[in-house]
Amino acid sequence: MTIAEVSKKYGLTADTLRYYERTGLIPAVPRNVHGIRVYDEESCKWIEFVKCMRGAGLAVDALAEYVALCQQGDGTRPRRLDILHEQRDRLWQRVQDMEATLDRLDRKINAYSDCLEPEERRLYQMEQAKRLRQRCPCQALCARQAE
Repeated sequence: MTIAEVSKKYGLTADTLRYYERTGLIPAVPRNVHGIRVYDEESCKWIEFVKCMRGAGLAVDALAEYVALCQQGDGTRPRRLDILHEQRDRLWQRVQDMEATLDRLDRKINAYSDCLEPEERRLYQMEQAKRLRQRCPCQALCARQAE
C-alpha cells in the first residue's frame, strides 16, 4: 500500500506516518526500487498497534523502546513485558482519574437537574437519553454488557 492509501485507511496524515517511522514508533517501512514506501501487512499491524496505544495516551518514548526491543529478538521479552506493565499501570491511573472526573460531572449535572421544574426535568432526561444513544462510541460493547 502507498502512504496515501495507508493514510486514508487509518485516518492519519502522511506526515504522521513518516513521524512514526522517523521516531521509531514503527519499524522501517519497506521501500520499492524508487525509494517510495510500500506498506506491507506487517507495517500496517504496527500502525494499528501504535495508533491504538497513542490514542490511549501511552508515552512515545516507551513505545519507541518497545518497538526497538521487538526488533532485537526474543531475548528482550522480559523488558518488553515490563514496558507493557508500566504503561498499563499509567493508563489504569488515567482511567481512574477520568472516572473520578465523570463522577464529579454527574454530581454537578444532577444538582442542576434537581433545580428544574418537573416538566423541564422530564424533557431534559429524554434529551439526555437520546444524546447518550447517539454518542456512545462503544455501542456494541454497551449492548453486550446490558445483556
